Amino acid sequence: MGEILTPAEVLAMVPQQEPFRFIDEIVELDSEHIVAQYTFPESSDFYRGHFPGNPITPGVILIETAAQAGVVAFGIYLYAADTSRADVDKLLTIFTDCSIDFSGMVKPGDRVTTTGLLKQWRRKKLRASFEMTLDDGTVVCSGELSGMGVPR
Repeated sequence: MGEILTPAEVLAMVPQQEPFRFIDEIVELDSEHIVAQYTFPESSDFYRGHFPGNPITPGVILIETAAQAGVVAFGIYLYAADTSRADVDKLLTIFTDCSIDFSGMVKPGDRVTTTGLLKQWRRKKLRASFEMTLDDGTVVCSGELSGMGVPR
């Protein structure tokens, strides 16, 4: 049996950093699911061009946000539970595939909650379904994400 990491320990191990980390907090985490939150700063550079006068968060950024929670952070937790924290440090968890349905907009200053549910985990490969919501419960996107651990 491996090591069970806390949400704070997992967040500290996520390799993406400012300005490209889209997780502020991991609210819940176990072997079946993850719940993470992120607030999009109004000062984010991508809002200058997407779209001037009426900025919205680009879909590719929403995919990255979902992948950081539902694949990277979740994968770190699952791999540590199977092996050890030291083994996790030898891998980089990367996003590999997705199927996404966009159904809403995320504006500057909005906080999103990403919930990822385990679909498959084996040989350092993870598949999770996910849903991203605003604080009012509006679903902005949902789908499936995949990723895998590769040597650093």
